[in-house]
Amino acid sequence: MPTKQPALFLDRDGVFIENRANYVRSWEDVEFFPQALEALARINEIPYKIIVVTNQSAVGRGIISLETAVTLNERILEVVRESNGRIDGSYLCPAKPGLNDPCRKPQPGMLLQAAEEHNLDLSQSIMIGDALTDIQAGQAAGVKQAILLLTGRGTAQAQLPLTQELPPFATFTDLNTALSHLFPHLP
Repeated sequence: MPTKQPALFLDRDGVFIENRANYVRSWEDVEFFPQALEALARINEIPYKIIVVTNQSAVGRGIISLETAVTLNERILEVVRESNGRIDGSYLCPAKPGLNDPCRKPQPGMLLQAAEEHNLDLSQSIMIGDALTDIQAGQAAGVKQAILLLTGRGTAQAQLPLTQELPPFATFTDLNTALSHLFPHLP
């Protein structure tokens, strides 16, 4: 069996595209953060699998169809790839909150599924998100490092009392800053 590889897990909304209070329902709702595409292109050659793990509760809430959510996600990832970014896998959980669905973050289901399908070493992997549920999912999956970005919901999430209850995690202003810290040898 081939050697396991670490992964860089990325949440989507609030990490490289803007969060929307009323959800990302159509292409008109998609807005990439400044420099996010450039930052993703810079890490194209890192020796990590780059995996997107995104909760999309608008599906479970009946706001958009699963087909629409998948189509939007594929188009977003296509823009990343067209901008010289690399995405090796993408996992989308359509469950709404409160169901304790194993795929919905803070549960680690999407990360565990990715680890199995991509032969990943979770103990050497990194999870980056803009919500404490991202941190919790990463920590529950056993990743080496969990990072909270202050983009999207991150600033408000960093103020929640739960931050004091969780094992320590790093915080960065945005994806570009976090990736520059993690991979300082990149241009």
